Amino acid sequence: MNLKKIAFIELDTHAEIAANFMELMDDSEEFVVDYYFSEKILKSIGKHQSNIFLTESSEVLNQLKSKNYDLVIIGTVHRYFNIFEQICEKFNTAIIAHNLNFTKISKLQLFRNIFKKDFIYRLKLLLKEDLLSATDVFKKAKNLLVLDKSLVQQNFKFLPLFFNKFNEKLASENFTIVIPGAVSQARRDYKRVLKILNQKVEVERRSREMLVEDAVSEEERRSTEMLVKNFQIIFLGKAKGKELHWLENYKNSSPENLSIKYFTEKVPQPIFDEWMNKADVLWCPIQQETDFFSNNETYGKTKMSGNIGDAIKYGKFAFFPANYHSDLDFIINQNRNRTNEILDLNGENSYNFQENFNKEKIRRELENVLKTLI
Repeated sequence: MNLKKIAFIELDTHAEIAANFMELMDDSEEFVVDYYFSEKILKSIGKHQSNIFLTESSEVLNQLKSKNYDLVIIGTVHRYFNIFEQICEKFNTAIIAHNLNFTKISKLQLFRNIFKKDFIYRLKLLLKEDLLSATDVFKKAKNLLVLDKSLVQQNFKFLPLFFNKFNEKLASENFTIVIPGAVSQARRDYKRVLKILNQKVEVERRSREMLVEDAVSEEERRSTEMLVKNFQIIFLGKAKGKELHWLENYKNSSPENLSIKYFTEKVPQPIFDEWMNKADVLWCPIQQETDFFSNNETYGKTKMSGNIGDAIKYGKFAFFPANYHSDLDFIINQNRNRTNEILDLNGENSYNFQENFNKEKIRRELENVLKTLI
């Protein structure tokens, strides 16, 4: 059987996407894949295989020329535009797009945005990496790919890469809410999180006091106390600056039936996995409006939240703001009348992640998409 040859390039940021692609394609009987990773990505993935090649922007084009690939996939195009433009010109190239508006930005707007933020870094992109050719890179690619089916629109194809790896909940004494991701108010509305928690735990505290007061014996008092939930909320990402200050103050004044945990350093992967597996529910209070390179992007419309991949991987229901568009059944859109639901779930999933996002099922779907790209 003549296997099709694919090159997958990741030099910049999305190591977890490259790792998913690698894990899915390792067992493929239809494709053979070579991976070209920067030192940073290689270190993050932590694998050393004969089909993984250490590279950098100045080397990758020559490395590709020495082999006859049917398809080249670029995992991230947020820099090295001069190199990626040449690759798109010489190879059948598909690009994974993480910010859809950025793929359409004009040269004039790119130039103007240099002066809005991170001036030295952006000037380097202009002078050394041909920043103004960014839009040309996306135009010259044969295909543009998105990782969330709800983002599919004209000129974009869906690339299935997320599959369920963990499906057993680790035991936890408390009702455990996990908010995955770096603790940044610019990306997630943590002020609203703390406000909702304050309201809910106060209701629970009053309920407990009333039940205990009405108890007629010590045994009944203890049993009624157990009926009221104890909550713990895990801010599963590095906290710093004003957000760290908020969490420190909140922890010192939080009620007895609520405990919080946060991290001041990057969370190691084993610790991240442990807390995600303990979660009864994920809470993803993302800010809908964001930007990339000072260009407006909208979560759920032009940009995907990585928390969707988290929910699939760990088999968890996830609460998102009401304005986040998703057709996925395990995404619960939070609105004014359902706010308390995030703290009232019993932690039992009725959604079958293993059936819907089984690794073999997703691999077959991925292979079918890859066939359309060659």
